[in-house]
Amino acid sequence: MVFSSHIFLFYFLPGALLSYYLAPRKFRNSLLTLISYLFYGWSNPLFCFLMFFSTLVDYLCGRILGSSGPEKKIKRLIVLWVSIVSNLGLLGVFKYMNFAIESFNASFQALGFDGAAVDLSLRILLPIGISFYTFQSMSYTLDVFRGDAKSISHFPDFACYVSMFPQLVAGPIIRFQEVADQLQGRSHTLEKFSRGTAFFCLGLGKKVLLANPCGQIADLTFSATHLTAIDAWYGVVAYAFQIYFDFSGYSDMAIGLGLLFGFIYAKNFDSPYQSLSITEFWRRWHISLSTWLKEYLYIPLGGNRSGRIRTLINIGIVMFLGGLWHGASWNFIIWGMLHGLYLAVERLNITRRFYTHVPKVIRCLFTFFLVLIAWVFFRAESLPEALAYLSS
Repeated sequence: MVFSSHIFLFYFLPGALLSYYLAPRKFRNSLLTLISYLFYGWSNPLFCFLMFFSTLVDYLCGRILGSSGPEKKIKRLIVLWVSIVSNLGLLGVFKYMNFAIESFNASFQALGFDGAAVDLSLRILLPIGISFYTFQSMSYTLDVFRGDAKSISHFPDFACYVSMFPQLVAGPIIRFQEVADQLQGRSHTLEKFSRGTAFFCLGLGKKVLLANPCGQIADLTFSATHLTAIDAWYGVVAYAFQIYFDFSGYSDMAIGLGLLFGFIYAKNFDSPYQSLSITEFWRRWHISLSTWLKEYLYIPLGGNRSGRIRTLINIGIVMFLGGLWHGASWNFIIWGMLHGLYLAVERLNITRRFYTHVPKVIRCLFTFFLVLIAWVFFRAESLPEALAYLSS
C-alpha cells in the first residue's frame, strides 16, 4: 500500500484517524501499532513477523543495556552486538543474499571456474521498509549503549516507535531520542492537524503531479536503444527531479501524517539541488540518512580526527555502505563511491583556491552536473546500461 493509492487515501487513512481519535489516550500508541502492522502487512502479512522480531530483539537489548552499569562492559558489548547482528542479519538475508550469490558466481565464472558457481537463489520478496525500520530500531540500542537515550520499559510504546507507518515506506529515519517524549505524551491540536493536512497534500502533489510525470520521461529515455545527447541529458534531468520529488514527497507526506497523529518529525530534504558543493548536497539530501551514517558510522570510525588519509578512508567506507543501503546492486555501490570520490576531492581542498572565485550560480550548476552523472548509475538497470547511457 502506498500513500498515493486510493485504498490508502479513501479507506485506510480515514479509518485509521477515526479509530485513533475515538480511542482513549492511554491506548492510542497500542492502536497506532496495530494500524501500522496492518499497513505493513497489507502486501504480505509474513513481513510483520520480521519487523516484530527486530522490535523485540532491540527492546530486550535496550532493557538489558539500561539496567547494566558501565562496569559491565563486556556484557554490554555482547548485548549491543546481538542487536547489530540481528538487524544486519535480517538485511543481509532478505536484501543482499541474492546479490552476494550472483556476485560470487560472476566472479568465479570470470575466472573460468564455472563448476564453483552456487546454484541457489532466495525466491522471496524484499520486505518494504526493512532498510528503514532496522536502522531505526538499531539506533535505539546504540543510543542506549552510548548513554544518549534511556531504555524504554513499555513495549507497546517502543513497538509504536519502530512500526509507525507514516515513515515506514521511505523515511525519514527517526532517532528514538527525537520522539521519546512524544511517545509518553503529545498534544493533538487543530493547528497541528491543519499543518499535517497541508504537509500531506504538498507531498502528495509532489508525488502525483511532479514525480510521476518526470518518471515517465525518465523511463522512456533510459529504455530507449538509441539516444541523442540532448535526449540523454533530458532523461537524466527528468530522473533527477523524479527521485527528488518522489523522496521529498514521501517525506512531506510522512511529516504530515505524523502531525495528524500528534508527532513532530524533522525536515528530511532542504532544496538539495541548490547546493554549491557535494558536501552541502549531503547536508540537504535525505538528511535523516546522512545524519544516521554520520552519527553511527562515520564518527565511530574516527571521522576526521585521525588524519587526512584515515578521513578519506572513512568517507569511502561510509559512502560505499550508503550506496549499498539503497539497493543490492553494483550500480548503487558505484553511485555511493562516486559521491565518496566527490567528497574526498572536496575534503582535500584541491580546488578551493580556484573554486572560491567562481560565481555561485556556476558552482550550483557544476554540483548539479556531478549529481546528474551519479544518478545515471542509480537509475540504470546494470553497469553496461549506465556506461552506454553516459556515452550518449
